[in-house]
Amino acid sequence: MERTIVRVEQRTREVTVKELTLRGLRIFEAAASSASFSHGAEVMGMTKSAVSQQIRQLEEETGARLFDTMVRPIQVTDAGRELLRHARIILAQVAVASDAMKSLRGQFSGRLTLGVVQPANYFVPYIMTAFKRLFPDVHIRMVIEKRDTLLTMLADHSIDLAIGGYPTMQPEVEAQVFARHPHCLIVSPDHPLRGRYQLTWNDLRHEAFVFREQGSATRKFLEHLLQVQGLHVDINMELEGCEAVKQAVMAGMGISFMSAHAIQTELLAGKVAILDLADMPKWIDWCIWSRRDTDVPTIRAAFQNFVLTEGARFTTCQISSVSGCEITELRAAA
Repeated sequence: MERTIVRVEQRTREVTVKELTLRGLRIFEAAASSASFSHGAEVMGMTKSAVSQQIRQLEEETGARLFDTMVRPIQVTDAGRELLRHARIILAQVAVASDAMKSLRGQFSGRLTLGVVQPANYFVPYIMTAFKRLFPDVHIRMVIEKRDTLLTMLADHSIDLAIGGYPTMQPEVEAQVFARHPHCLIVSPDHPLRGRYQLTWNDLRHEAFVFREQGSATRKFLEHLLQVQGLHVDINMELEGCEAVKQAVMAGMGISFMSAHAIQTELLAGKVAILDLADMPKWIDWCIWSRRDTDVPTIRAAFQNFVLTEGARFTTCQISSVSGCEITELRAAA
């Protein structure tokens, strides 16, 4: 049977030793990550009752209650969070060892969990597909979350790598630029400002805007631009997610500020238009984030290197300024 960490429990002068199995830690991590014994069972290929039994056994071995099952969804207790932190570190190190042994045998397989911010979802699947052609035995799971959530997940070993903009100063996270990320102001095809050359921010002063939700990095970017211009605009609608915002713009609810990656399909279909505004598009960087670990799993290193060397070609997108029949196309480049 697999064995890993040893817990030493001091009771007066008596010392007892209890061993925790890797299997038990994997089951616990799966249940804790999904906040559900049922989902944890699906991940592990087990029944819910078998997972419950393993969790009870783990609670007996640790002498602590790991889940509060009286609430829905179930919640990890303080003791459970502490064990989860250690479990993820242990399982990550086991993965490093497993990769090393597979490499010695000439094998390249395993799992990778990748976190992405929402706009990256429009091109990352193409990167994954190209990587899988080279390494078909690698299983990649993609998680879409906001930047701050991804940084927490990366620190907690919930994900292996992440793709997003340049993060705020994070000593434990390394961010490497692999491509440029353009942002544009978009409108419906019949918007009065569509087709006008070299608009200024002052031309937008009385226009209605559709904003992303509070906490969105895209919203923060737009609010910064408006503040720099000293411009107060009418927020006609506030919606969560790129898809909801695009639908509102197409319906004529107002102007919005979006990643160019998120609008490619609608732009080419003529369902949205990009305003020809001075000093636009605005550019930031696409980065791949990683933990500053001493030991890096082979699969993680391979995917990270693939993104750094090949990722830019998957981020190419059209940015069109339209006036009448004239279309000027720019390309997002690394």
